[in-house]
Parts: sequence; C-alpha cells; structure tokens
Amino acid sequence: MPELPEVETIKRTLETKITGQSFNDVKIFLPKIIRTPGVEEFKKQIIGKKIKALSRRGKYLMINLSGDMVLVFHLRMTGRLIYCQADETPARHTHLVLQLDSENQLRFIDMRQFGRLWLVHQNELNTISGLKDLGLEPFDDAFTREFIKKELRRKRTRIKSLLLDQSFIAGLGNIYVDEALHRARIHPERLANTLNAREASNLYSAIREVIKEGIENRGTTFRDYVDGDGRTGEYQELLRVYNREGQPCLKCKKIIKRKKIAGRSSYFCPNCQKE
Repeated sequence: MPELPEVETIKRTLETKITGQSFNDVKIFLPKIIRTPGVEEFKKQIIGKKIKALSRRGKYLMINLSGDMVLVFHLRMTGRLIYCQADETPARHTHLVLQLDSENQLRFIDMRQFGRLWLVHQNELNTISGLKDLGLEPFDDAFTREFIKKELRRKRTRIKSLLLDQSFIAGLGNIYVDEALHRARIHPERLANTLNAREASNLYSAIREVIKEGIENRGTTFRDYVDGDGRTGEYQELLRVYNREGQPCLKCKKIIKRKKIAGRSSYFCPNCQKE
C-alpha cells in the first residue's frame, strides 16, 4: 500500500501538471470505486470543475476543486493515479478516466480494486471514514519529542501495532515503521509504555528521517507503486531491514529476521533490536 512518501510523491508529480485545468469529461468503468455520490451525480458534479490545488492527508490524496468541492483518493494496495496523453493505450484495470481541458487525462488504475474515491464538499471531509480519524503527521508542528514521550507512556500495546494505527500517526505503513524501528534500535514487539525517554526520542527522530528520505527518493517500489508520471520510486535501494529477510544487517552484519506481528510481516535485526 502506498504510504505517506508515495502519496506525497504522487501529489508533487501531479500538481504541476493539472493545477489550473478543468475536468471536461469522465468515464467510469468500475462504479464501485466511487463511494459518494452516486455515479450519475458524480459525473454531473465533476464536469466543469477547475483544479485549484492538490493536498495530502496521511495516505489520502485530495484534489481541491472550484465550488469548494474535493475529490479524495485512497489508493489502498495497488491503486495508481497517472497523468497521460489521451491517445495512450489504457492500461489494464483502468477504472476511471478524467478528461482534462488540455486534452490529457488523469487515469485511476487498480488491479486489486480496493482503491476508493469520494467527491464531497469541503465541509463534508469529516464524513469520510478513516480520513476524519487521522492522527498527527510526522512533520506537523504538534508532532514533537514531548508528544511521543507522553503518548507512549499511556499505550500498553506493541510499538509496531501502535505505529501502524493511523489515528496515532497518519501516513506510516509497514515499510517505514520497520525502517524507523530499526534506526531507533527498538524491537517491534516491545510494549510502547516500556520505552524510556531516550528510546522515545530516538524513535521520533527515526520516523522523521525515514519519511524525509522516502520522499526525497520518490517513494518505495517493490511491485505496484508508481508516481503520477508512471515512474517507480528509488527508496527500495536504501532500505535497511524491510524485505531483507536472510540478508545481513547493514549495521552489525547479523541476519535480518521476519516475523508476523499485528498481522503484518515485520523485518528486524535481532541484534540491533533486542527484545
């Protein structure tokens, strides 16, 4: 699933191309991807709307439109949002085509069909389940070392599970949680309230570092993720533990392990991240 760095990269690659354009036609090939409004109402409302800006919240991408409307995308596992010329052959699993007045198109492609989108008024964003419950983001002013220290003391849950909770920190997923925990030298099964002040501070720094690096390297691609231009990311070349089971830790040379935690495959170094 695209995480914060991937969605931010998609936003950045699209905003310079589509901001200021308008939607003048829409083709919907898989109606179930539209959560609200109904298909016919969606077509009626989207056509003629001008793109004012793009924004992101957690793993949600938002296209802010004229009339105070917002088109919200959640890409889930395999969703792609691609800007391309209208004469390009549509990729398999293309479910939505938004025609722009530049005669180019914005296409939503999703092999697994889990991705969803909403078209709502600005003041209705808090009606979207998941979006309305998001916690702080890693670069919010309120996301501080003191915030992390205080919150961890109150949480008697595994740190891996807590960091995946979008209502706690928005935008983190399996890849960047594993990478942050390795940098902070924290075992993914540690209970959050057992971390001392130094460990909490290290975790704070590690979260911000891996997210920043992920964005700078245009996200992580193993299989499905591409940016708004259809290009793969590069951060997979810099990962220290994720998807490296059986390989030596880049820090201590011990072998990276994988274990199912919170229903997800978790990668860690048993030497650097002791239980």
